[in-house]
Amino acid sequence: MRLGLICIAAIALSGCADKSATADDLNTIDLTIPGGRTIKVETMIDPKDQLRGMMFRTSMQPGHGMLFIYREAGSHPHFMYQTLIPLDIIWLDADRRILQIVANAPPCKTQASKCPTYGPDEASKYVLELAGGMAGTYGLKAGDQVRF
Repeated sequence: MRLGLICIAAIALSGCADKSATADDLNTIDLTIPGGRTIKVETMIDPKDQLRGMMFRTSMQPGHGMLFIYREAGSHPHFMYQTLIPLDIIWLDADRRILQIVANAPPCKTQASKCPTYGPDEASKYVLELAGGMAGTYGLKAGDQVRF
């Protein structure tokens, strides 16, 4: 009886769901850059997810990115170990202003300890990764503010 009620409830609630949503949308938010363009960004909040980031991924869709959200502002260097595509790496402060952009950071195909690290001297709270070249395409520069 209880299983039957659960099944009925699940069927009834399934009609309420957004049919266009996918599992990939669960950790995705909209980020707006200067000029009003919106980018869909996958949020990385859990430290394990942050360590993995873009590792082993072979592409990033146009208009998409990855946003690392750190609990505290501080030094948050990134490196390209096991990352298969060039990325633009953008550090943001707590006010969501761009501190630094590393354009077209190349994949690192050597040992992790030999991969260069990137990051500003200033404390950052967020790091945005875009496909290589997209920061230039969007006209992003230090001092710009994004919204999310």
